[in-house]
Amino acid sequence: MRVLIPYDGSDQADEAVEYVASEHADDEVVLLYVLDFVEAGYDASPEAVVPGYWEEWYEETEGQAQELLGEAAENFGSEIETDVVAGRPAQTIVEYVTEHDIDAIVMGSHGREGFSRVLLGSVAEAVVRRSPVPVTVVR
Repeated sequence: MRVLIPYDGSDQADEAVEYVASEHADDEVVLLYVLDFVEAGYDASPEAVVPGYWEEWYEETEGQAQELLGEAAENFGSEIETDVVAGRPAQTIVEYVTEHDIDAIVMGSHGREGFSRVLLGSVAEAVVRRSPVPVTVVR
C-alpha cells in the first residue's frame, strides 16, 4: 500500500507523520509538499513585480520544503519518497494521488471552525470531498 502524507511542517502535519510511522510501518510512504503560489502572492511585497522575483521565490521555497521533508523522513526506518510540487494544495494533492498510484492519504488538519473555515477554506475538507482514495485526517 502507498500512503501519501501532504506535509507543510506544521504541528498537525507532524502528527500525521507520527500516525503513519506507527500505523503504516510496513507500507510505502510518500511525503508531499505543495508550493502554493496563491498564498505566496498574499505575502508578496512590492518586489513581486520585479523580474526574477517568482523564480527566486520558487527556488528558495523549494529548498526550504526539501529540508522540511528530509527532517520528516527521519521518522521512518527506511527510505521514503519525497516530492515537492507547485499548485493549489487541495487540487494538487488529489491530482497527485491519481497520477502516482496512491492508495490512501493521511493528513493533518488545522481544525478551523466556523467563520474562519469559511473565510480561509479547509484543505483537509476539500481533499476528503474530492479524493478517490480513503483519507485519514489527524488532529
